[in-house]
Amino acid sequence: MKEILTTTKAPGAIGPYSQGVKAGSLVITSGQLPLDPETGTFPEGIEAQTRQSLENCKQVLKAAGATLENVIKTTVFLKDMNDFGAMNQVYATFFTADCPARSAVEVARLPKDALVEIECLAMI
Repeated sequence: MKEILTTTKAPGAIGPYSQGVKAGSLVITSGQLPLDPETGTFPEGIEAQTRQSLENCKQVLKAAGATLENVIKTTVFLKDMNDFGAMNQVYATFFTADCPARSAVEVARLPKDALVEIECLAMI
Protein backbone atom coordinates (compact mmCIF):
# COMPACT_ATOMS: atom_id res chain seq x y z
CA MET A 1 0.00 0.00 0.00
CA LYS A 2 1.30 3.46 -0.81
CA GLU A 3 1.12 6.63 1.22
CA ILE A 4 1.17 10.01 -0.54
CA LEU A 5 3.56 12.42 1.16
CA THR A 6 2.70 16.08 1.58
CA THR A 7 4.33 18.89 3.49
CA THR A 8 4.01 22.66 3.47
CA LYS A 9 7.75 22.87 4.18
CA ALA A 10 8.54 22.01 0.54
CA PRO A 11 6.99 23.43 -2.61
CA GLY A 12 3.69 21.89 -3.61
CA ALA A 13 3.39 19.87 -6.78
CA ILE A 14 2.91 21.96 -9.92
CA GLY A 15 1.24 19.16 -11.84
CA PRO A 16 -0.50 15.79 -11.44
CA TYR A 17 2.09 14.22 -9.13
CA SER A 18 2.91 13.95 -5.44
CA GLN A 19 5.76 15.52 -3.50
CA GLY A 20 6.69 11.97 -2.60
CA VAL A 21 5.42 8.48 -1.99
CA LYS A 22 6.08 5.97 0.78
CA ALA A 23 5.49 2.32 -0.05
CA GLY A 24 6.44 -0.02 2.77
CA SER A 25 10.01 0.86 3.72
CA LEU A 26 10.67 2.65 0.41
CA VAL A 27 10.45 6.45 0.18
CA ILE A 28 10.66 8.25 -3.17
CA THR A 29 10.68 12.01 -3.53
CA SER A 30 9.59 13.66 -6.72
CA GLY A 31 12.22 15.86 -8.29
CA GLN A 32 12.62 18.86 -6.02
CA LEU A 33 13.07 22.19 -7.70
CA PRO A 34 14.91 24.89 -5.77
CA LEU A 35 11.72 26.79 -4.98
CA ASP A 36 11.54 28.43 -1.58
CA PRO A 37 8.26 27.06 -0.18
CA GLU A 38 7.49 30.37 1.55
CA THR A 39 8.10 32.73 -1.38
CA GLY A 40 7.72 30.46 -4.41
CA THR A 41 10.91 31.90 -5.89
CA PHE A 42 14.32 30.51 -6.78
CA PRO A 43 17.46 31.69 -5.02
CA GLU A 44 20.23 33.01 -7.28
CA GLY A 45 23.01 30.74 -8.54
CA ILE A 46 23.71 27.04 -8.67
CA GLU A 47 25.04 26.80 -5.10
CA ALA A 48 21.94 28.34 -3.54
CA GLN A 49 19.62 26.40 -5.84
CA THR A 50 21.34 23.11 -4.99
CA ARG A 51 21.03 23.89 -1.27
CA GLN A 52 17.31 24.71 -1.63
CA SER A 53 16.59 21.58 -3.69
CA LEU A 54 18.25 19.41 -1.04
CA GLU A 55 16.44 21.23 1.77
CA ASN A 56 13.17 20.51 -0.05
CA CYS A 57 14.17 16.83 -0.36
CA LYS A 58 14.86 16.76 3.39
CA GLN A 59 11.39 18.06 4.16
CA VAL A 60 9.62 15.52 1.93
CA LEU A 61 11.71 12.74 3.47
CA LYS A 62 10.84 14.06 6.93
CA ALA A 63 7.13 13.77 6.08
CA ALA A 64 7.78 10.02 5.71
CA GLY A 65 9.81 9.75 8.92
CA ALA A 66 13.10 9.58 6.99
CA THR A 67 16.26 11.68 6.85
CA LEU A 68 19.07 12.15 4.35
CA GLU A 69 20.87 9.33 6.16
CA ASN A 70 18.19 6.97 4.81
CA VAL A 71 18.83 7.98 1.19
CA ILE A 72 20.25 5.18 -0.96
CA LYS A 73 20.13 6.90 -4.40
CA THR A 74 19.83 10.41 -5.77
CA THR A 75 19.45 11.77 -9.24
CA VAL A 76 20.67 15.28 -9.99
CA PHE A 77 19.40 17.02 -13.10
CA LEU A 78 21.54 19.97 -14.17
CA LYS A 79 20.73 22.64 -16.74
CA ASP A 80 24.47 22.98 -17.42
CA MET A 81 27.07 20.29 -16.64
CA ASN A 82 29.59 23.12 -16.16
CA ASP A 83 27.80 23.66 -12.82
CA PHE A 84 28.69 20.13 -11.66
CA GLY A 85 31.65 21.20 -9.49
CA ALA A 86 29.75 23.94 -7.68
CA MET A 87 26.71 21.68 -7.22
CA ASN A 88 28.94 18.90 -5.93
CA GLN A 89 30.54 21.15 -3.30
CA VAL A 90 27.13 21.96 -1.81
CA TYR A 91 25.89 18.38 -2.21
CA ALA A 92 28.92 17.16 -0.22
CA THR A 93 27.79 19.23 2.79
CA PHE A 94 24.49 17.30 2.90
CA PHE A 95 25.97 13.82 2.36
CA THR A 96 29.16 13.60 4.41
CA ALA A 97 29.56 9.86 5.09
CA ASP A 98 28.17 6.64 3.64
CA CYS A 99 27.02 8.63 0.63
CA PRO A 100 24.17 7.31 -1.51
CA ALA A 101 24.60 6.17 -5.09
CA ARG A 102 24.07 9.07 -7.50
CA SER A 103 23.49 9.92 -11.11
CA ALA A 104 24.01 13.42 -12.45
CA VAL A 105 22.85 14.37 -15.92
CA GLU A 106 22.58 17.50 -18.01
CA VAL A 107 19.11 18.12 -19.38
CA ALA A 108 17.87 20.46 -22.10
CA ARG A 109 15.54 22.32 -19.75
CA LEU A 110 14.05 22.07 -16.27
CA PRO A 111 10.63 23.26 -15.09
CA LYS A 112 10.47 27.01 -14.51
CA ASP A 113 14.01 27.22 -15.98
CA ALA A 114 15.63 26.00 -12.74
CA LEU A 115 19.38 25.33 -12.74
CA VAL A 116 19.00 22.05 -10.82
CA GLU A 117 16.42 19.49 -9.72
CA ILE A 118 17.13 16.63 -7.30
CA GLU A 119 15.20 13.46 -6.43
CA CYS A 120 15.88 10.91 -3.70
CA LEU A 121 15.18 7.26 -3.06
CA ALA A 122 15.36 6.19 0.58
CA MET A 123 14.77 3.13 2.76
CA ILE A 124 13.45 3.34 6.33
